[in-house]
Amino acid sequence: MQLEEVKSMNKDQRVATHSHIRGLGLKPEGTAEAVAAGFVGQETAREAAGVIVDLIKSKRFAGRAVLLAGAPGTGKTAIAYAISQELGSRVPFCPMTGSEVYSSEVKKTEVLMESFRRAISLRVKDTKEVYEGEVTEITPEEAENPLGGYSKTVANVVIGLKTAKGTKQLRLDPSIYESLLKEKVTTGDVVYIEANTGAVKRVGRSDAYATEYDLEADEYVPLPKGDVHKKREVLQDVTLHDLDVANARPQGGQDIVSMMSQLMKPRKTEITDKMRTEINKAVNKYVEQGTAELVPGVLFIDEVHMLDIECFTYLNRAL
Repeated sequence: MQLEEVKSMNKDQRVATHSHIRGLGLKPEGTAEAVAAGFVGQETAREAAGVIVDLIKSKRFAGRAVLLAGAPGTGKTAIAYAISQELGSRVPFCPMTGSEVYSSEVKKTEVLMESFRRAISLRVKDTKEVYEGEVTEITPEEAENPLGGYSKTVANVVIGLKTAKGTKQLRLDPSIYESLLKEKVTTGDVVYIEANTGAVKRVGRSDAYATEYDLEADEYVPLPKGDVHKKREVLQDVTLHDLDVANARPQGGQDIVSMMSQLMKPRKTEITDKMRTEINKAVNKYVEQGTAELVPGVLFIDEVHMLDIECFTYLNRAL
């Protein structure tokens, strides 16, 4: 199972009508304020939702369902989004609509299973060697082009990094120079470079360059402490669905046949139960080793009355 290449595939959420909601608007003791966090009224429903949030946070609500019933426009979806805001961005929240299951491409149960696995996240702890600091110089060193001609190629790049403890000069691969150009890194920026993969991340501009102007286009960050070269624990969040998709995608070569077969495949592919079982085994192994932990999230099904008896039976089994 691959974890390095996994990109998160978040669904586009329909939050335009509820973008003003920042939480449930509850007092510390759990009672609702009349007007708070984008909500007006519905105090009892918000207080009940607050109890559910507490149960989810204390990990005592796994595999349970809540039914929000009411006339259109009474705030059912708003309360669901408020629950997601209260739980924070690290807890996965997967909204879907009841009518989504009636897809012409995949089975109803496949759509529901996909949504379930979007709502469960795997938090992977990884210790990486990184170089971190404020860039004091970027000097590309050129060499003669091996293919001949008058043009020159970048042989390597010299980067000076400064932290509160000291400075260091690094001679790095030309591919890192391209990454620096992509990230638009200039002298005075705070960056960190992964030693193994060579990935470059621009953290922000060093606060030594912060000016007295009110309008700033950049984020200013303090000078990193410690040595330039350090070990750092990195947390990566991927949902189980991301892992399914990453492993289901055909890893074809560059020949024309495999390229064509990838193009000819339909947009949505069903992921087999056998493959999901294999991924679950690998995930369990990571969890047992202590390198990862499972973060159960919330699956919110809007317009649940659209589902039929098959879907409800499957939901009951899955829960």
